[in-house]
Amino acid sequence: MNARGRGHKGGATALVIDGRDNVATALAALPQGSEVRLEVRGELETVALVSEIPLGHKFALFDIPAGDSVTKYGEPIGVASTAIRRGEHVHIHNVTSSQRGAST
Repeated sequence: MNARGRGHKGGATALVIDGRDNVATALAALPQGSEVRLEVRGELETVALVSEIPLGHKFALFDIPAGDSVTKYGEPIGVASTAIRRGEHVHIHNVTSSQRGAST
């Protein structure tokens, strides 16, 4: 199951691949301060972006404490190296890969 988020103009702007994910993937470059509406774990949510999200990059659907798993495709893909706020860009600056210490 996946859910596509919609921006204010109605076009798909983000994708949640699996209901267990705590991140979504941007389907367009998303500016800081914009809001994305998407289905998150069966509920329609609005996520306010606290940072710019480049096309194809991830953003947090929930606050992710440092040391917690980052989940995409329903599987852990890394560990938060620092606390990540809901709506924040999730990338190599705040995630360590589950694969031998590499960054995602």
